[in-house]
Amino acid sequence: MDKIKEIANRIGGMEIYESLIVAAIGLAVLLFGYRIKKVAFFIIWFLIGYNLMLLLMPLINGAVPQIATDHLWQILLPIAGGLLLALCGFSIEKLCVAGICFFLVMLITVQYFGTDILTLAIGAIIGVVAAAAATAMIKPAIIIATSIAGAWALTLALLNIFPVIDGAVFFLPFIAAFALLGAIFQFATTKHCD
Repeated sequence: MDKIKEIANRIGGMEIYESLIVAAIGLAVLLFGYRIKKVAFFIIWFLIGYNLMLLLMPLINGAVPQIATDHLWQILLPIAGGLLLALCGFSIEKLCVAGICFFLVMLITVQYFGTDILTLAIGAIIGVVAAAAATAMIKPAIIIATSIAGAWALTLALLNIFPVIDGAVFFLPFIAAFALLGAIFQFATTKHCD
């Protein structure tokens, strides 16, 4: 529950225009992830790379003090990390789907169960199994993965746009509800798509 409160506090750091952009992108990925899978993969991998660079920024700032004091580097490095991972994920579909499933499982593991070695190992094993299942069933995996990723982005944006909503209470229910609606919509509208 503390992790959910921490996420809710970090959400408040976005400007309203950033939240609206994230909401629009999240909605597009949520509802049309399979139809725009190349774009959705690019967006998802960009967000993963961007967030990974944000996690690494304290280490980089400690190692290179010039970067820590320069506001431009603080903005450019996460964007560069996002673009680098997005370009890699954009090119290989099955690896991209497997990676998205693995990273979603690891994200949930770290945010809600902690970072103990045993917890991370169990999360990694579940992530590998989910990734293998995703590559075996590529279309449903793309739909489910894009629905969850879109629901996550949309939830973050909505909680920032409407601060009266308690993120600690509604974060997981919003993600679950949006992901379910998005998956149902995508399955219904992509019956004849390959």
